[in-house]
Amino acid sequence: MVEDIKKRIERLRNEIRRHDYLYYVLNQPEISDRQYDKLFAELKALEQAEPHLLTGDSPTQRVSGRPLEAFASIRHAVAMLSMDNALTGDELRAFDERVAKGLAGGDYDYVVELKIDGLAISLRYEDGLLVTAATRGDGEAGDDVTANVRTIKAIPLVLLSNGKIPGVLEVRGEVYMPEKSFLELNGLREEAGEPVFANPRNAAAGSLKLLDARITAARNLAFFAYATGEVSVPLAQNHWQSLAQFRKLGLPVNPNTKKADNIDQVIDFCLGWAEKKEKLDYQIDGMVVKVNRFDQQDSLGATGRAPRWCIAYKFPAEQAETIVGTIDVQVGKSGILTPVANLAPVQLAGTTVKRASLHNFDELNRLDVREGDTVIIEKAGEIIPQVVQVKPELRPADAKPFEIPKKCPDCRAEVARDEAGVYIRCMNPNCPGRLKERLKYFAGRGQMDIENLGSALIEQLVETGLVKNFADLYKLTSDKLVGLERMAEKSAANVIKAIADSKTQPLWRLIAALGIRHIGGQSAQILAGHFASLDALMDADEEALSQIDQVGPIMAKSVYEYFRNPENRGVINALTAAGVKPRRSENRRSDKLAGKTVVVTGTLENFTRQQAEYAVTQAGGKAASSVSKKTDFVLAGANPGSKLDKALSLGIKVLNEKEFLRLIGRE
Repeated sequence: MVEDIKKRIERLRNEIRRHDYLYYVLNQPEISDRQYDKLFAELKALEQAEPHLLTGDSPTQRVSGRPLEAFASIRHAVAMLSMDNALTGDELRAFDERVAKGLAGGDYDYVVELKIDGLAISLRYEDGLLVTAATRGDGEAGDDVTANVRTIKAIPLVLLSNGKIPGVLEVRGEVYMPEKSFLELNGLREEAGEPVFANPRNAAAGSLKLLDARITAARNLAFFAYATGEVSVPLAQNHWQSLAQFRKLGLPVNPNTKKADNIDQVIDFCLGWAEKKEKLDYQIDGMVVKVNRFDQQDSLGATGRAPRWCIAYKFPAEQAETIVGTIDVQVGKSGILTPVANLAPVQLAGTTVKRASLHNFDELNRLDVREGDTVIIEKAGEIIPQVVQVKPELRPADAKPFEIPKKCPDCRAEVARDEAGVYIRCMNPNCPGRLKERLKYFAGRGQMDIENLGSALIEQLVETGLVKNFADLYKLTSDKLVGLERMAEKSAANVIKAIADSKTQPLWRLIAALGIRHIGGQSAQILAGHFASLDALMDADEEALSQIDQVGPIMAKSVYEYFRNPENRGVINALTAAGVKPRRSENRRSDKLAGKTVVVTGTLENFTRQQAEYAVTQAGGKAASSVSKKTDFVLAGANPGSKLDKALSLGIKVLNEKEFLRLIGRE
């Protein structure tokens, strides 16, 4: 009986995978959604009846029932480089000339793809099973978003066997949100009184960075594969063949990809899509042009940041004409004054634009933007609206040049121009305008990541005097928030909880959140990795700081001076007194695995593979990628593959997940 159920479960899994392939890869569904749901429900019921037959690669196991505490980091086996851009046909021809020169006159052709406006992702398959998924990050390492990526039905958990499956296959591609899903999501957010996403790309990126995969699963994300990273056995000899292999393996590939014999065909294809891109159910912001043959790609190589064998053709930015009503001056977190144009509302690139940055007063004067002017605006990188042209012939007769402020618009303190002469700053460190922006930055996703603490609430906290520095955030209570605009008891409680949760963020996040000049997220991580604590960083002298790799004298001086400011020291002491205790994630938690080499294989219940390897290093051990005589033991989950076989042949100890948790003291 059990054997019959086991066979039925396997048949159902294979049938569901086949229908996923027909739907997402071939776009040729054979059954209705209702019939698909019946198959899925039957499989789920059988697995619940016989839980010992449940495996991590089952279609029912896409969604994790347990939210993550944080995202681990995954280092890419092959770097995910960025691409150089071309904005015109002439620039594409210049790229072609460089390719021809680099290949010394040899024959070559191109593959041209749509540049999907989503989030780049790297999927790692081992023995055909999806083991990890990571964002691009800085190109060298990204966030482990495996739990969220598993919820995307277009991404197979198990590769189909009708293609050649390498032991290791890293697939690079784009996760995106279709227009229909984007509109539905924003509609639901509006009904719930939540802020809407500006565009599908932001919605896709935000959905992949949720700690609860159950929410991601409801976002209906999609995926197209377009390249490989690490591959143990080459899939093909050229890119076009590689895309064909992806399809055979069950990976969706954009159907609008085309092979081109020469640059003229490339340009025609690019210009054609610039005109018809609006017909797609997803957003694209250009085209990607790649030399087809892999040996020629290798021959052309790469610069420090971008391959020489590919280029991104960016569509011209959409422009719109509107009228400047007034010009405001905003105060940034470092005191920089920025002129901003308030506009007559106009539709641009799918959104209603009411404001546009003028960047700085030199730019404002260069363009000679005045209140009442008719201007041309566009979105820089399809995100930030900016004024690019003034139409002086339509200017009102009484329009006057905008006067550069001599005092801060928020606090009326003196302003001064930077030494470089570009920016004008408010010199009052206690300026409420500066404080608002510093608090917004402090609470931001890339810093302390305090959910529910948005711009509107921060404005109120400063204006009512409830918050005068970072530490005051941690002194807030629900009763102080209730009564503020859109702050009922439940909303207030959510804010207080999010603030409390941020007290133990990693050290680098706190360093970044302080807003030290010249110190961003990456340099904050470098400093956190070098020093054992915030106290050690504060006590470091300028010379010691400047000798840290990738820090240098300018950053060192900025950090040193920041921590020599008594007011900054006072705020940090107040943060500590309020219970802010940043953790240094690099620190070893124990020595339970000191000197031990561990290999992780298969699908685990409590960890992704990257998280399990991180747990090994936290316990003092070394996480290895392959089994050898030097391996002390193997941690094996479901569907462990060839690594388990090798461990058994070498007589290496194998632990299950429960034994591993007991060993590192986490059970």
